[in-house]
Amino acid sequence: MTESEPDSTERQGPFWDVIAGRAEQPPAATTLGWELLSVDPERGEIEVGFTATEGFLNPAGTVQGGFLAAMLDDTMGPALVATLGRGEFAPTLDLQVQFMRPGPVGRYVGSGRVVSRGGTIAFLSGELHTAEGELVATATATARIIRT
Repeated sequence: MTESEPDSTERQGPFWDVIAGRAEQPPAATTLGWELLSVDPERGEIEVGFTATEGFLNPAGTVQGGFLAAMLDDTMGPALVATLGRGEFAPTLDLQVQFMRPGPVGRYVGSGRVVSRGGTIAFLSGELHTAEGELVATATATARIIRT
């Protein structure tokens, strides 16, 4: 997180509970090697890191596209979820991924943002780069905000 961001111990909701250690990270995020790099909930923006292991490889020796899509989903979703309060969640309704180049094993950085948000629907976008800065994939998504 950056210095301009609020302390995660002061914020409430599923995203902040994980960040503050009040809840376990979801297993899918653990599998992807998810790591928060920065978040700006007021702007609806996030940057996260991932680690693609050899267990992510397809027969061609590159990261299987489903893992890259999961990284993008786990970038854009938290950009929105970081803006939500306790008792709110936002499952993905639609995910469109564009693959730019094959992905190697290693470190990735995902950047995501809330493009537009209404009462119950939000539109998201994201990019996934290698640690060297090469764009590997982009995505857009639609999420539904649910109050439990």
